[in-house]
Amino acid sequence: MVELVERAKPSGGSLIQNPIVRGAVYQIVLVALIVFVVYGAATNAMTAMERLRMPTDFGFLGQTSGFDINQTLIPYSHSSTYAEAFWVGLINTLLVGVVGIVLTTIIGFTVGIARLSSNWIVAKLALVYVETLRNIPLLLQLLFWYNAVLKPLPAPRQSIALPGGIFLNNRGLIFPNPQFGEGAHFVGMAVVIAILAAILFTIWASRRQKSTGQQSPVGWVWLALLISLPLLTYFALGRPITFDIPVLKGFNFAGGRQVFPELVALVLGLSVYTASFIAEIVRAGVQSVAHGQTEAAEALGLGAGRIRALVVVPQAMRVVIPPLTNQYLNLVKNSSLAVFIGYPDLVQVFAGTVLNQTGAAVQVMAITMLVYLVISLFTSAIMNMYNRRIALVER
Repeated sequence: MVELVERAKPSGGSLIQNPIVRGAVYQIVLVALIVFVVYGAATNAMTAMERLRMPTDFGFLGQTSGFDINQTLIPYSHSSTYAEAFWVGLINTLLVGVVGIVLTTIIGFTVGIARLSSNWIVAKLALVYVETLRNIPLLLQLLFWYNAVLKPLPAPRQSIALPGGIFLNNRGLIFPNPQFGEGAHFVGMAVVIAILAAILFTIWASRRQKSTGQQSPVGWVWLALLISLPLLTYFALGRPITFDIPVLKGFNFAGGRQVFPELVALVLGLSVYTASFIAEIVRAGVQSVAHGQTEAAEALGLGAGRIRALVVVPQAMRVVIPPLTNQYLNLVKNSSLAVFIGYPDLVQVFAGTVLNQTGAAVQVMAITMLVYLVISLFTSAIMNMYNRRIALVER
């Protein structure tokens, strides 16, 4: 330490020989070079765009789009603006990301645990799943789900009828569409209150177990609150939520809500592909837990299921979370392959149709890249918060 301080001191009267001053000068020169390169690139781009008569601002976002999108979660028509088309594509991308992350987590953890099963058949089936799916390109898997699995489904008149008024055919999945009447928001509030009450009970039960060692039926309380409170509110308000049942009229169904096969193929393809990597991450995480932990839990009389849930998995999660975050980011980024099966995500709608119609390549691609950057940073931030919460606290 003394040597470093001595080195940091000026050895003479010249500022050039002062390491602090010299370091600051290098930093300033580097920043100046970066600014010069960025300014030069931006100037050249603006000149080229003006010469090619391309838009140089973001005014095109307010123009009428003039094209339709077959799957939207917000109101949209061909008379909407390019900005509204952007939001449709963004929401469709977020839908695939959220649903895909949930599904791939369930499949990945199930297969990862199955890889360590003492049952030879279960373990080998999980091994085949992992080694097969993670070595086939994702694009081929998406085309397989779309062209070989969903397209050959029967036409609407020969739809596969499922319980609950749900129908499956080559145009997708049609199910009853909920209609919200007056007072329906109170049912939603009841759901939120039930979740908050269940969380408070979980905290109380955890503190009670730590102080007395007595366990509480947390799972049953969650189930009872989530079912009873919304149902009581629903019937007390005179059933404010009804359902629009789909009915076959002519060559297609009328009413209900439709999930298009492009969305199903994309979610399935992304989920089963990414889950093959997550399964290996989970397997490695479980195997990283010292065997002595399991033996100690067995000595306390815990069963295999409780040992896995209370001892092995919580410790494995500490090494699973960082690589798991990378797989979540890969899933969201790989959703841009949706353009190959015609799903209207951000790339297909905004970086495809809008870019071709307006010619604003620089602005459109900059916005698209910024969106994926923000989504990735937000996902990483959430996972890092969870990782810090479960990490070991060392003195």
